[in-house]
Amino acid sequence: MIRSKAGLRAAVLGVLALVVALPAFAASASFDQGQKDEIGTIVKDYLMEHPEVIRDAMQELDRRDRAAEADARKSNITKNADLLFNSKRQVVLGNPQGDVTLVEFFDYNCGYCKRAHADLTRLLDEDKNLKVVLKEFPVLGPGSEEAAQVAVVVHEMAPDKYRAFHDELLMSRGEVNGARAIAVAGDLGLDTAAIKARLKEPEIAATINESYALAQSLGINGTPTYVVQNELVVGAVGYDTLKSKIQSVRDCGATSC
Repeated sequence: MIRSKAGLRAAVLGVLALVVALPAFAASASFDQGQKDEIGTIVKDYLMEHPEVIRDAMQELDRRDRAAEADARKSNITKNADLLFNSKRQVVLGNPQGDVTLVEFFDYNCGYCKRAHADLTRLLDEDKNLKVVLKEFPVLGPGSEEAAQVAVVVHEMAPDKYRAFHDELLMSRGEVNGARAIAVAGDLGLDTAAIKARLKEPEIAATINESYALAQSLGINGTPTYVVQNELVVGAVGYDTLKSKIQSVRDCGATSC
């Protein structure tokens, strides 16, 4: 028999702090069946008296899981940094030489992207040292994919008109699709026949597939999603939050974070 229940209790509580280690601990060959039964009784009695231990353990496990996910995302951002921040296929708004880069994955049919558009516009207007990278990420159906294809062609054909095209198309009412995107391009004076002729070019699909691959690597499955330095920011978080994230990057550039 185990001589000191106080000593065993301390050992069991240490195991509980590790949450999942107890089964292996109790199953160890160094304990006979009587000792294993005694451990089980002490653990059961303790948990019945202190059920909050389970809650605290689960909260700690959740915290560790979220920390591990954040670390994995940072690692993947670093691994994909070149394509993420400097791809030859990406759209760049604002200052191409800006000291902070904000990447947005978006879909033209995303209601939250439409809501967040004012935040991005305000940041671009106010912050002359901000570089914004747009990644076409059409995840809301065939219409979104068609619109993204037209947008890629517009950017290649007339980069000087892309932002006006983007703003108008993103803020369109109703479903956005290829026909709507071509109509917007036509309103801006672009050759719609030429746009249609280029939609099936391999480079158009390659541009969108590049965004899909990046999103998959980073665990992005919705829009809008932003990347600021090595942090993923999910959802229409608002102007103040985005501005704060950008400022944090600048502060880290001047100090050690």
